[in-house]
Amino acid sequence: MATRPGQRDLTTGPIRRTLLLFALPTLASNILQTLNGAINSIWVGRFLGEGALAATSNANIIMFLTFGAVFGFGMAATILIGQSVGRRDIEGARRAFGSAVGLVVGGAVVIAALGWVFAPDILHLLATPSGAMQLALDYLRVIFLGLPASMLLVLLSMGLRGSGDSMTPLWFMALTALLDTVLNPLLIIGVGPFPALGIAGSALATLTANLISVIALLFYIYRRDLPIRLRGPELRFLLPEAALVRTIVGKGLPMGAQMLVMSTAGLAMVGLVNRLGVDTAAAYGVTQQLWGFIQMPALAIGAAVSAMAAQNIGAGRWDRVSSITNAGLLTNFLLTGAMVAAVILFDRPVMALFLGDHSPAMPIARHIQLIASWNFVLFGMTMVLFSTVRANGAVWAPLLSLIVALYPVRIGFAVLAKPHLGADALWWSFPIGSSVTLLLAFLYYRYGGWRRGVLAVPPDPEETGEQAHATTEPAGRQHPTG
Repeated sequence: MATRPGQRDLTTGPIRRTLLLFALPTLASNILQTLNGAINSIWVGRFLGEGALAATSNANIIMFLTFGAVFGFGMAATILIGQSVGRRDIEGARRAFGSAVGLVVGGAVVIAALGWVFAPDILHLLATPSGAMQLALDYLRVIFLGLPASMLLVLLSMGLRGSGDSMTPLWFMALTALLDTVLNPLLIIGVGPFPALGIAGSALATLTANLISVIALLFYIYRRDLPIRLRGPELRFLLPEAALVRTIVGKGLPMGAQMLVMSTAGLAMVGLVNRLGVDTAAAYGVTQQLWGFIQMPALAIGAAVSAMAAQNIGAGRWDRVSSITNAGLLTNFLLTGAMVAAVILFDRPVMALFLGDHSPAMPIARHIQLIASWNFVLFGMTMVLFSTVRANGAVWAPLLSLIVALYPVRIGFAVLAKPHLGADALWWSFPIGSSVTLLLAFLYYRYGGWRRGVLAVPPDPEETGEQAHATTEPAGRQHPTG
């Protein structure tokens, strides 16, 4: 199988260099996505005020939970694609991708319709403030309309990474971010021929950017004949196969649940922090902004390790899987460690953008960073180990490890140690929880049975049926097909 522009054969070549070159475009995509969201929040806050900003925050919580499920299904499909590409089974990769697209995009259409109808009830359930209710409703309904295109764009990017191409998703993420950033102010306040749509304009800008990008990306995929394209008879792969759906859902739900577990643990921590007063809550909010950037290298390296491990497992190159894991651990230690050091050394000027130089929350935020931010080095090493075992379909051990480490350990320590350590109990709970997660991940990676599992795209039922029919005829099929 010849590689195409941007695509890498992850089963050959120097491991550390290949890992880094694959991870860096994913890291850049994550940074662009985060910056795009931050800039859009600035547009909404500046032009429409605090109520509109609160409205988008409430709507984005719902979208985050929705995309959590897609992440799980997309990761399951990505692993199947990676293993199929590793064993040079391009049809298997296309079947896995087609079933994922049919399942997720079909589900997104249903969710979009239900979301439009029940958006008011969802916002009431979240206790959205009355002053932001109508704004949140206008924003959320348009976002729901754009859900199918957004889901397809995510799946296309994940499928390309599974096939060994991390550059193409970067270029089209850049296109999406550029369009979204430019269209937001034009559609919010109305400039030239653009109507002034207020907060709905911000949502429409996101919808339009995603739609243009997904159409352009599809055109590019077919123009370059990339491995995940479906053409002619292959379009039947979009009708989800029962066996593949069972695999994608069975593996995808636990991976999506990991995001839900982390989100609910984060909300529980916010509840504990809010009890410490406004200054501490503001300091923690700013700290989380910086943590969003600190964890990006870990997420990108984890995605690269998953894709590389999946391809090498599919190719039977188990001799390289351990080396990929070790390279991921070292790369994460260096990159995430450098990010932590930079944030600790230069956090004050960045925090001043949010808090002001003389804010009473400033010293609290810097204290939190000093105690807790190094936990992301441990988090990144855990991501590498989890990514390796997930590449062979082991998804329950990572989920159970997270549940144990986040709830009885992190939240439990924060609550029980607070009478003795005060607010510091909350900040120390982060490295303590991450240490336990890393220990559990290492024990499972070293001693668990994840290597004995087999994850593969099952035989095409249509071809299997034809072969079985042919064996009943002494001379095979004498009549023409079709």
